[in-house]
Amino acid sequence: MQYDFKEIEKNWQKFWAENQTFKAEINSDKPKFYVLDMFPYPSGAGLHVGHPLGYIASDIYARYKRHKGFNVLHPQGYDSFGLPAEQYAIQTGQHPAVTTEKNITTYRRQLDQLGFSFDWSREVRTSDPKYYKWTQWIFIQLFNSWYNKTSDKAESVETLISVFETEGNANVQAVCDEDVVQFSAEDWKSFSDKKKQEILLQYRLTYLAESEVNWCPALGTVLANDEIVNGVSERGGHPVIRKKMTQWSMRISAYAQRLLDGLDTVDWPQPLKDSQTNWIGRSQGASAIFNVKGHDEKIEVFTTRPDTIFGVSFMTLAPEHELVAKITTPEQKAEVEAYIEATAKRSERDRMADVKTISGAFTGAYAEHPFTKEPIPVWIGDYVLAGYGTGAVMSVPCGDQRDYDFAKHFNIPIPNIFEGVDISEGAFSDKETTVITNSDFLNGLPYKKAMKRAIFELEKLGQGEGKINYRLRDAVFSRQRYWGEPFPVYYVDGMPQMIAAEHLPIKLPEVDKYLPTETGEPPLGNATVWAWDAEKNEVVSNDKIDHKTVWPLELNTMPGWAGSSQYFNRYMDPHNANEIFSKEAIDYWQDVDLYIGGSEHATGHLLYSRFWQKFMFDLGLVPKEEFAKKLINQGMITGTSAFVQRLGFEIDWRSSDISTELMGKAIDLWNKNHPNVLVSFDENFSFKSLANYAKTSTVFSNIKDDFFGLLGKDFEKYRDLNFTFTLLQDVRLNVDLLHIGTDRLDIEKFKRDSFYKPLWNSFFVDSKAVETMNYVCRREVEKMSKSKYNVVNPDAICEEYGADSLRLYEMFLGPLEQSKPWNTAGITGVHSFLKKLWRLYHSGPEGAFSVSETEPSKDSYKTLHKTIKKVEEDIENFSFNTSVSTFMIAVNELSSQKCTSRVVLEPLAILVSPYAPHIAEELWKQLGHEGSISTVAFPKFEEKYLVESSKEYPVSFNGKMRFKLELPLDLSKDEIEAAVMAHEKTEQQLQGRTPKKVIVVPGKIVNIVG
Repeated sequence: MQYDFKEIEKNWQKFWAENQTFKAEINSDKPKFYVLDMFPYPSGAGLHVGHPLGYIASDIYARYKRHKGFNVLHPQGYDSFGLPAEQYAIQTGQHPAVTTEKNITTYRRQLDQLGFSFDWSREVRTSDPKYYKWTQWIFIQLFNSWYNKTSDKAESVETLISVFETEGNANVQAVCDEDVVQFSAEDWKSFSDKKKQEILLQYRLTYLAESEVNWCPALGTVLANDEIVNGVSERGGHPVIRKKMTQWSMRISAYAQRLLDGLDTVDWPQPLKDSQTNWIGRSQGASAIFNVKGHDEKIEVFTTRPDTIFGVSFMTLAPEHELVAKITTPEQKAEVEAYIEATAKRSERDRMADVKTISGAFTGAYAEHPFTKEPIPVWIGDYVLAGYGTGAVMSVPCGDQRDYDFAKHFNIPIPNIFEGVDISEGAFSDKETTVITNSDFLNGLPYKKAMKRAIFELEKLGQGEGKINYRLRDAVFSRQRYWGEPFPVYYVDGMPQMIAAEHLPIKLPEVDKYLPTETGEPPLGNATVWAWDAEKNEVVSNDKIDHKTVWPLELNTMPGWAGSSQYFNRYMDPHNANEIFSKEAIDYWQDVDLYIGGSEHATGHLLYSRFWQKFMFDLGLVPKEEFAKKLINQGMITGTSAFVQRLGFEIDWRSSDISTELMGKAIDLWNKNHPNVLVSFDENFSFKSLANYAKTSTVFSNIKDDFFGLLGKDFEKYRDLNFTFTLLQDVRLNVDLLHIGTDRLDIEKFKRDSFYKPLWNSFFVDSKAVETMNYVCRREVEKMSKSKYNVVNPDAICEEYGADSLRLYEMFLGPLEQSKPWNTAGITGVHSFLKKLWRLYHSGPEGAFSVSETEPSKDSYKTLHKTIKKVEEDIENFSFNTSVSTFMIAVNELSSQKCTSRVVLEPLAILVSPYAPHIAEELWKQLGHEGSISTVAFPKFEEKYLVESSKEYPVSFNGKMRFKLELPLDLSKDEIEAAVMAHEKTEQQLQGRTPKKVIVVPGKIVNIVG
């Protein structure tokens, strides 16, 4: 019987589906274990072999836990709201729901063919109204809550209103907006209803506020910081600017300390914990207030070094700071506005990362030092961020290198306040060795004492206080998109009102266009049926809006992370229409025991989810404050990419005498002399070059002399002109490996390709010389990605080798947490192993199934139990790669031993089952069992089978080993000598001679001398 993996895998996948083999139910007779994968976004291209890596690992562990007697919950679903589907809708007019459904069908087929033990009866989709009903519900709970610093948790807004009604807000300890105005109980009672709503918005955990956001004009939406890479949108690479907009925000900052503390209670990778710790950014220091001369305005700063306050020589505000417009003098207005406009084009991440560029503008205003009363110039600089701290810093150039560089660049004084320190070459930042000088009452004090004294004196003046600050900012929760969760919000007189929970979900309306409206409203502004009838409690046509009983609905939608922030809890009771989950379900499943997913979600999904979980814990909805006990970040599977390179240059000259004809002559001469670095130019003399990096190590190192030098005498008259060549960009474009034979680019095929053809003239040089160029592409191992044309489709692998082979190979590539390169040729090894495993059970005539009831040999017992021990240790330690090696060794040994014993082969099938479930199920069936192998008890390791009862002694004659003899370990020295001397091979070696002596070391060697 041949190993027909296609038929075997098809049959068992059908069996699991029809019998709902992996369906999880509440079962108090078994301990629970919850294994979760980060659910996928269903993209149009489907899975590549890099995607299933974490799923295979989690599936092995889930199957193992079932064998160990656990009631395992292992669900799967889809993060199905997303920008790609919306972009496709904009381009084609096809509704995102249609695209998403088609993509999900592809994903489901691919996931099923890999044999995952998912409980598909619990599938969730974030774009399903039955699911996002509860995302909307949580939003309402957040809106109706505030954070009480005294109890250190979220509470109902009703408790806050009660305090306002009885004593006002003077003693309220809340996380709230900075500009809250104090009022009494009498004041509160006299406020209009709208005024009360405005005040409550300053306290609610989700609130409306005007804030600086990352606006992407090309995508027509706000982006989160983690959706921006190198200053452009992660999706599409579009420019992003900073812009002020009224947005929904989440007051995640209220949970900053608890988010930090919670990291000590979970078993998560340390690098991921470090990422969250740095993102939250706890700093201890002081707030200090500087009055602005000639204004009523004050500049509040947060500093971790209040001890250096006498070293302040200027103030720096973020360009977006609200005071900039108020304090800038008329003389400086144009310069400041130009700088603000330029800064808006840079992302916050770019500004934080760029430590080399020094830029700024003087406002013309001066602040007053709180102690010396000296005037301090106020500048703006893009290295200060509006959202971090107060958006203003007291700049101490002698103690901060960025301030030092800024002061040097703009010729601002740098007073030295550090005793015995030379600051002529740079700032001094070693606070532990600091001794303060030139600082009045701080003179002679070390860092810690100076810090305390400075805070004391600031508080005495009423111009500051000790404070703990966090880098973590409230999360913007609005997106100007169509394909996302609608807010359960309508507006009465401009104030947000929540739709009652019993009327949820508020479903996405149909629209004709998925772009923003002509007046700049989000895509939902195109909906004609998008108003709320507050009497009938239903969505009605926009033409019924009367601002009496029918009101406009929110036009923004929720961000992508909304639906993923509580899906792990919804899996516990996914079909409950009456509540987010039942108490019975949440009390039984509790939390996720093992969560596997990518480290790229460290400061996005994983941080927001922890925030939502803590909020739900405060409300008593969940029993655990952290949603996942253990988390593993799987590494990535890399592929080999190929790419071509373009260099862009521009020429800056002071003369228009250089003609197009002359420039063209230079181009032709260059291309003739540099066949591996070809250039062309446009009417602006902006150059595009195709640079063959395989042949050219340094490109354009002496561009001026090398390029124009080709013109000889024609160039002499231009030699003294002031012109420069500037490298604009070094851009590479990944190319499909199909276009390459070895490493040489087939340029004709490349140009004809439907994808690349439109890019040819815009991206590369328009030169006939390229067509004959022997262009060698660069190769690089990098993350497997469809955009890099280095993906391998799992469908093709499963067709040729089977899902079990793919599963084993992905585990065999290396440790789970590490990145590893894919090589399709390597899969033949694990496929050969599976065929050898099959033959172990089919050793009869013509491959017939052959398993006996005979007692196994001692060696077979030993092979089995060392395999049990190793595999169990490997799975518990998530060392899946070494288990595959162990299986290979075991099958080789058992084959050599000609083992056919059921006592060995039955437990071996169970051991293999988590890794290669299809073949294990088939073998289990052939062994005569009914049903699935999936819940059969895991084999028990017995130490006695590994205890050695005998020793194979090397027997040497005059130091040279001649043969080996196996003897019982419990023999005495004399008994060992007698047994060796009596052996026929000893007699052959001695040939009647009497040895001089016999050396016996029990358990080690025997040496016969003479």
